[in-house]
Amino acid sequence: MASNAAIDPTEKSAILAKYAAERDKRIRPEGNEQYLELKGQLAHFAEDPYVERTEREPLTDHVTYAFVGGGFSGLASGARLQEAGIYDIRILEKGGDFGGTWYWNRYPGAQCDTASMVYMPLLEETGHMPSEKYVHAPEILEHCQRIGKHFDLYKNAVFHTKVESMRWEEEQSHWRIITDRGDNFTASFVGLGTGPLHVPKLPGVPGIEKFKGHSFHTSRWDYDYTGGDPNGALMENLADKRVAIIGTGATSVQVVPHLARAAKEVFVIQRTPSSVDIRNNEPIDADWFEEIATEGWQKRWLENFTANQGIGHAEEDLVQDGWTDLTKRIRSKIHELPEDQRTVENMLAVWEDSDIQKMEEIRARVDELIADESTAEDLKAWYRQLCKRPCFHDEYLQSFNNPGTHLIDTDGKGAEAITEKGVVVGGKEYEVDCIVYASGFEVGTTLERRTGFDPVGRDGLTLETAWEEGMRTKHGMHVHGFPNMFLVQATQGANLISNYPHNLVECARGIAVMIGHALETGAKEVEVTQEAQDQWVQLLLTGPGMLIGTPDCTPGYYNNEGQPTEFAQYYVGYPHGAQAYFKYFENWLKSGTFDGVEFR
Repeated sequence: MASNAAIDPTEKSAILAKYAAERDKRIRPEGNEQYLELKGQLAHFAEDPYVERTEREPLTDHVTYAFVGGGFSGLASGARLQEAGIYDIRILEKGGDFGGTWYWNRYPGAQCDTASMVYMPLLEETGHMPSEKYVHAPEILEHCQRIGKHFDLYKNAVFHTKVESMRWEEEQSHWRIITDRGDNFTASFVGLGTGPLHVPKLPGVPGIEKFKGHSFHTSRWDYDYTGGDPNGALMENLADKRVAIIGTGATSVQVVPHLARAAKEVFVIQRTPSSVDIRNNEPIDADWFEEIATEGWQKRWLENFTANQGIGHAEEDLVQDGWTDLTKRIRSKIHELPEDQRTVENMLAVWEDSDIQKMEEIRARVDELIADESTAEDLKAWYRQLCKRPCFHDEYLQSFNNPGTHLIDTDGKGAEAITEKGVVVGGKEYEVDCIVYASGFEVGTTLERRTGFDPVGRDGLTLETAWEEGMRTKHGMHVHGFPNMFLVQATQGANLISNYPHNLVECARGIAVMIGHALETGAKEVEVTQEAQDQWVQLLLTGPGMLIGTPDCTPGYYNNEGQPTEFAQYYVGYPHGAQAYFKYFENWLKSGTFDGVEFR
């Protein structure tokens, strides 16, 4: 049980001052523009090294439902539509297979950091038992392919295909879709599942194009150069190589132990340390799984995990991970407050106290595991745990006890330059044979930049124009002026960041119910009313705002690189929490009236 001892006010003040100082030294006025788009001389960093593109004839037909994105969103949507008896489905994917993020992320050590029992969608439907509490990337990719096969989604899918235009045609009440493969077809309904983790970016370090060694982005791992494979085999080709890895976020935390085992020397270039809590991964016992995997088991686990994210009562914790641990601490402290003192202000103060206790434990863990005191200090994360993606790993920190693994801390500045021979930090050049960019994906850029197109709805209205004063939807799914278009994502819905796929499978269920209702009743158009959309947005604004990646956090993709915008207030979820949203949405669907959405 977590300690509930009160935090000394002086100590708390010092910690918060340290948080602010560390944040301030990392703020960059250019925000997201500090990163480089992979085009021109840098376009090769985005090439697909995994599956060769095959030529095909352009498509000029009509489908009932077209979905952009072959990751969890597209797979879940396709599966639910198939279950509803709607089979005329086309998924368009820029990669060479299903998988989305998990198609691209094949770097050594890649695995989910939310428990696989709740993270991997459609386990019960496909009859799959995860092999571990936190499965590795090859199993997740295989599961994506399993879903595609199980629900016959490969039949009409197109890969290595990018949408260039999506336009609503009013007279015919359908969407016209044009792609880079010459396709020009129509669809009665469309869905967008172009999540935030698929367009790689590079740090804006001068001289990237000058490096004469080998380099690649972690989402395009070059096993021909390193040796090894996505299953974790030793990268034997690195035995005589000096490797620099730029970035110390969730990806790097998983990669570094593998580089440390394989390479002659590893230089980890750190701007901001990650918080790294205990992972405690373990195999899933088949006999135990058989006992618990009764009808409806995954829905129960999803609901239980979400319940344990709230501040209400949860009788048990099935998942038992770092996410539920923090919430249980907060809930315990809130229950100690007299009922008349359970105000939003007091509950936020309890949240902060619990978070400080948790982060003090995480920082103490660094001291326990790292032999060198200076290295240990540099590896400590000075921010709230939910300022950046929390990490969980049992080998990353220990890697820095390896004599050949060097932490190059930049005190928040980042690398200064890339030369022909290596990386410059603090005026010192580190000569290396290979540079690995663990710099993540574009998140804060515009939707059009990430997808390559901007949907055009009724009367020529583009989605970017519709949202020029901030995101406007109902449920995060429907946008007024864009009939028969569904967004599959979390914002303005449950906004459950700790287990993103839960948001997606609920969206998918909603899409199947609504399209099924439209086809059954003969409705050609499904659209949210302006009034209902406005009411939903106003409801969202009554909530406490984001508790993850707040503006006073150290910069990262959770808070638009520390650059507050007037639109940030709209990047929120249901004010009563994710658990309440899922219950509300289920009742909204079951009602059959679809309040606020017109079928005509």
